[in-house]
Amino acid sequence: MKISLGFSPCPNDTFIFDAMLHGKVDTEGLTFEPVIRDVEELNKLAARGGLDMTKLSYHAFAHLRSGYVLLDAGSALGNNCGPLVIARQPLTEAEIHAGPIAIPGAWTTANFLLGLAYPGALNKVEMLFSRIEDAVLNGEVIAGLIIHENRFTYQQKGLVKIADLGEYWESRTGMPIPLGGIAVRRDLEPQLRQKINRVMARSVAHALDHPEAPMPYVRQYAQAMDDEVMMAHIGLYVNDFTRDLGDRGKSAVTRLFAEAAAVGVIDAGGDMLFLEDEFS
Repeated sequence: MKISLGFSPCPNDTFIFDAMLHGKVDTEGLTFEPVIRDVEELNKLAARGGLDMTKLSYHAFAHLRSGYVLLDAGSALGNNCGPLVIARQPLTEAEIHAGPIAIPGAWTTANFLLGLAYPGALNKVEMLFSRIEDAVLNGEVIAGLIIHENRFTYQQKGLVKIADLGEYWESRTGMPIPLGGIAVRRDLEPQLRQKINRVMARSVAHALDHPEAPMPYVRQYAQAMDDEVMMAHIGLYVNDFTRDLGDRGKSAVTRLFAEAAAVGVIDAGGDMLFLEDEFS
């Protein structure tokens, strides 16, 4: 059976999906058709029900939980890995609120965290995450919200950090920051969803246990990224939470959704979030 699978070209995604795409683990008869897009494009595709299985920003998943349920494996959570607000020079809070600020998408978790930290910063410009540094440098925007590998490159371009929204979240909650997860459609048969979850877990485990094995596939999509940045990117976003959310990871996701509901970003309550809860 063929499953459409959405993920980004970023090293942490290609790293964890390599084994299941290339027959390095038992896929239990499933084949996966990759749909490789920027994470905000994936969020929007999922909103249209266009993918059987996909990487989603947790902010997007909060809006889409009536149609998708979260796998135990594959998530990006951690400490000291949150999005950064950067600029050409130090800014006052009033200047940040005035904007404009470039963001990598309205449904990204990064944008949700920006709204928590700077609720008055409403002058936002959506753009592809890889364009944001240049938009700040050329004065198109006063500040930018960066994610992925850009947190390793902004200083090389002479930009400065205004705020680390991961640190903001961790100091506010004492929990790791949930950035993105892997979700499957709720209308797939329960046994199929469980099978997909097992395959995902095997693929993540294979990558973490044999870290050199996925690297040719990672480099294929990493473009001009040097190996040092590539490995730092993977090390930041792929960890024990990626193997399995566990109780602490689930608590962090639940807290994120509670914070979002408290400020009216999402509705309170809603459908079951986690796949394993079906059989608990």
